[in-house]
Amino acid sequence: MTDLQGVCTPICSIFSDDGLRIDETAQRKHLDRLLSAGVHIIAVCGGTGEFSFLTREERLALTEMVARHIDGRAKLIVHASAVMTQETIEYAKHAQDHGADCLLILPPYFEGPTLEGCYEHYAKVAGSISIDLMAYNIPVHTGIDVTPEFAQRLMEIDNIRYLKDSTGDFLRIQQLVKAGIRVFNGADPLMFYGLMANTIGCFWGTSNAIPELAVKLYSLCQQQQWEEARTLWNNIFAVNDFIWHNPFNPSVKALGNLLGHDLRECRRPVQPLTEGEADRLSQLVADLSI
Repeated sequence: MTDLQGVCTPICSIFSDDGLRIDETAQRKHLDRLLSAGVHIIAVCGGTGEFSFLTREERLALTEMVARHIDGRAKLIVHASAVMTQETIEYAKHAQDHGADCLLILPPYFEGPTLEGCYEHYAKVAGSISIDLMAYNIPVHTGIDVTPEFAQRLMEIDNIRYLKDSTGDFLRIQQLVKAGIRVFNGADPLMFYGLMANTIGCFWGTSNAIPELAVKLYSLCQQQQWEEARTLWNNIFAVNDFIWHNPFNPSVKALGNLLGHDLRECRRPVQPLTEGEADRLSQLVADLSI
């Protein structure tokens, strides 16, 4: 059992220029940048890591490579979701065998089960491993809403200890915290306010591009230095808002590339930002005080 808190960066998967393979050298360089910035948790094979565009073999290999490279310098969450329970269990056991501290698990998605089926899925996966599990609520993609009531029921399963909430609903975040759920806010434009509401951490895609500022914001909030934290948040809010309201993964990578990080492009058929989108992001970057 590991107590997780702080900034979790769901790392971008970095591909070769032709998109046919993961560039391990560039991937390790990106990990080193995040670790140097003091990111508390690395999550691999998540949505920001384009897991739905990775083969099974790539997911397993990337998990192993990231675990070896981190080597205890940060906590490790492995996104182990799959539609079928048995396949999820296979990913979960592999992650546990390679040193994961926690698993991130979606409800079964795309014409998935009822809530009873979701509960059975989570219970069977949790029962197959001994490490902690974080449920993941992003109903816009799964079609299933992990409500505060259902989250409390899941937390009764021994090793389900956390919830990542990516609804982007600040009222929901407050309800979850009030219900005693250990919440990681997964909505980039709400990071500051989620921390004010006592979420224990941030699952923050934009932190791939601004890891130092993300860690600084978290630290200021932990120290209750609210005015300084608010000033910092006002500086970085616009890029977080842009990423949330435009194609997410292409925006994260484009922001990182503009700031001098080698994040490349998303794997096709996901397209890079349009010229207009890229121009707007470039202007927001020009307005940053970093």
